[in-house]
Amino acid sequence: MLFTASFAFANNAASTKESAEKGDLKSEIKAYIAHHLLDSYDFSLFSYTKDNGEHVYVGLPLPVILWDNGLKVFSSSQFHHGETLAEVDGNYYKLYHNKIYKTDAVGTIVYDDQHHATNEKPLDFSITKSVVSMLLVVLIMFFLFKGLAQSYGQNKGIATGPGRFFEPIVLYVRDDIARPNIGEKKYKQYMPFLLTVFFFIWFLNILGLTPLGVNVTGNIAVTFGLALLTFLITNLTGTKDYWLHIFDPLGDSMPWFAKIPLYIILIPIEVLGIFIKPFSLLIRLYANMQAGHIVLMSLIGLMFIFKSWIGSPLSFGLAFAISLIEILVALLQAYIFTMLSALYFGFAAEEHEHH
Repeated sequence: MLFTASFAFANNAASTKESAEKGDLKSEIKAYIAHHLLDSYDFSLFSYTKDNGEHVYVGLPLPVILWDNGLKVFSSSQFHHGETLAEVDGNYYKLYHNKIYKTDAVGTIVYDDQHHATNEKPLDFSITKSVVSMLLVVLIMFFLFKGLAQSYGQNKGIATGPGRFFEPIVLYVRDDIARPNIGEKKYKQYMPFLLTVFFFIWFLNILGLTPLGVNVTGNIAVTFGLALLTFLITNLTGTKDYWLHIFDPLGDSMPWFAKIPLYIILIPIEVLGIFIKPFSLLIRLYANMQAGHIVLMSLIGLMFIFKSWIGSPLSFGLAFAISLIEILVALLQAYIFTMLSALYFGFAAEEHEHH
């Protein structure tokens, strides 16, 4: 896995190293890492430069879907990785800083005082590599756990095939995450979401370690969507005791007139905590996966900066060690997200005896 990723990096970084100074090579590697972390309109495996200076990209283009006074559908190969314009029905579109802008026949980009592009941006519904990756993981999960459910019915509750590997993980999520944090009475209603989010994050994290260059869980929009689901489920299923804890945290422990000064401080903190909890979920997952990709790609890039029989093998060895750690981190981040979600659901499902 790491060797293939290193090969892909080598073809991109080494394509310019013969004509670049050391400082330019560092900039090239930095730009490649930044590009790797972003979503894109194609699956780019590697590239190389011909003797005449032409860049050749090897990968899989994806459909670009725009709404600009009508539906515009074309292949991302027309952009040629931002080097050319896409002409559709007499309109010209340019891929600039990973965004699609409407432009003229020469690709003019107009800037404001802050050097931000002011060109019109059509509504973008394109199928990017992150979308394809998520759809792929959804299909894998559907067929995997459909097969697990069918094996239960056919073998009197005994899993067969790949399900035998995943069954203990499902039971672990149920018995060691959901039950202790939510409670025996209500844990079942949260199990579908907990299992889905656990395997969804785990599989996406593993996919991000492949040479496909997919960084889905390092995309803050994706982690925001996952955290938003936890936020909505927590607050929409919250019991009366959950909301009383937020707006009446002291209960009947003291007279109401003595609680007023404390509530001026406590209630805003409790309300703020409603939003801080999901925010911590999205930042934790995003930052950890983003940092892992940056460190791994930086270590691989050092091989082309050292260009020595000592430095390059050392960089590769460190990158290999980090990639092994990232396999553990991929599972750990899925566990942490699921564990904290179950903890928040437990707060929402709490009930107290009132006498």
